[in-house]
Amino acid sequence: MRVIGGRYRSRPLHSLPGLNLRPTADRLREALFNVLTAGNPEAFAGVVWIDLFAGTGAVGIEALSRGAAMVYFVESAGRAVELIRKNLRSLGVEAGVQVRKLDSVRAIATLAADGVQADFVFLDPPYRMETTYRQTLEALSRSPLLKRGAIVIVEHQKKFDPGEQVASLQRYRWLKQSHAALSFYRRS
Repeated sequence: MRVIGGRYRSRPLHSLPGLNLRPTADRLREALFNVLTAGNPEAFAGVVWIDLFAGTGAVGIEALSRGAAMVYFVESAGRAVELIRKNLRSLGVEAGVQVRKLDSVRAIATLAADGVQADFVFLDPPYRMETTYRQTLEALSRSPLLKRGAIVIVEHQKKFDPGEQVASLQRYRWLKQSHAALSFYRRS
């Protein structure tokens, strides 16, 4: 596993065997960022990115590598939190990041209470936790955490549909690749 583009391009990232992590595949991560940048290499300059269910931190690190001003890594598993910190240290990242050990719904409330406003939120729960997708999307739809025009990206199994619309979030794009898919949402 490696960083696909930007400042940390081609730098390796660590994972842990047996931690039950499923890092976003390099090809899917590349497709995600190609969609979001749409040929504009400055698309992430100054943005706030939230990586929910961060696991290894690969997706948030990719956003940081491409110019995000602030990335919040949210993960509830202690070993994964340490892994994210290890990956950030190995890249020499000291500023523009926060790692929070919280579940997704509590993190959404806490970050909003702290006045955080996100341009992008990426969520990738373990595939087997299908109800967690809806709970997290519903919490996001009600939260002041999302800036006007913010994009919420959901990674999920291709055979699972998190919904065309979840509360005020409307899917506007669905990208399928291999066994995985990405659903892109905005407030309707």
